[in-house]
Amino acid sequence: MPDRSDTDPPGTDPSGTDPSSSARTADLPWAPVPKARAHELVIEAIEEQVMAGRLKVGDTLPPERELAAMLRVSRAGVREAIRVLESHGALESRVGAGTSSGTVITAMPGTALTRLLRLHVGLANFPLGDVVELRIALERASAGLAAHNADDGDLDRMRETLSRMESAEADREIFNDADTDFHVAIAEAAGNRLVADLTTAIRNSLRAQILHAFHRRESWEDLRGRLLDQHREIFAAVEAGDADRAAALIEQHIRFAVSELPHMGRPESGPE
Repeated sequence: MPDRSDTDPPGTDPSGTDPSSSARTADLPWAPVPKARAHELVIEAIEEQVMAGRLKVGDTLPPERELAAMLRVSRAGVREAIRVLESHGALESRVGAGTSSGTVITAMPGTALTRLLRLHVGLANFPLGDVVELRIALERASAGLAAHNADDGDLDRMRETLSRMESAEADREIFNDADTDFHVAIAEAAGNRLVADLTTAIRNSLRAQILHAFHRRESWEDLRGRLLDQHREIFAAVEAGDADRAAALIEQHIRFAVSELPHMGRPESGPE
């Protein structure tokens, strides 16, 4: 067999690579690849067990010392992984004795989603317009489903939020809380847990921005009356079982609110 060095075209190394190309890429700003931290490896191991169906809601993880030994990581890594997964709503640490104690696989997607979205919306990681469009898509779905699925208890919760909005004592903050609760009540009446959790997370993530914009609004009483009328119309459509009208009204309501509240900016600047 002939020597590669005798047969390769000029300007190539034995691997067939153009040396000038290698030189160019070597000049790029490469940085060392960070090693995975212990807690990340623990999270991956737990996720693999969940995805494989070997860990389910209600199951208890092995004790910290045993889990660390099985995964060959430090106990500190296990503790940090548990803290992260608790914040994601996937684990819950229960104190006590017996089978009810320990670190338990749980499911709190609504709470976790709200926390995550509130943080990212607050940091402006998502353009507000994108958040609003997603909110419209979700709330159209939840309003339509609620019109089909709402029971007497769901309707009573919506009425209660309307009563709080109608109260003479309802200042901007009370109105905003009741407004949020109204949209959450519709989402929960939808009968689709994923739609409900996503809708609730989006609306709760905007609570502070909406309150900030309410405080910036000069003609508050006029806006309050118009928003209240819109909520009443949405409720009437849901109560009547008119899914198409409920969906259309809730989109109109959201777009109206956004157009009337141009100061839905960073809440930390506070009311002026």
